[in-house]
Amino acid sequence: MSPILKLKKHNERKEIDFELEYLGSLTVLERFKMCFQKTKEMRELLENSCHRKNHNTKSK
Repeated sequence: MSPILKLKKHNERKEIDFELEYLGSLTVLERFKMCFQKTKEMRELLENSCHRKNHNTKSK
């Protein structure tokens, strides 16, 4: 589970530093797994909203 940053006011610099620190704490394998998981989630969202053809179904 990834850590959560809580700020009272919007602070883009702290958000970026937080994200970079978190990503730097991951192994290369963990980063690749995260990328593959996000790619899968995005593909499913696009397929479910009809913006991407589902290539897993067989054509007639």
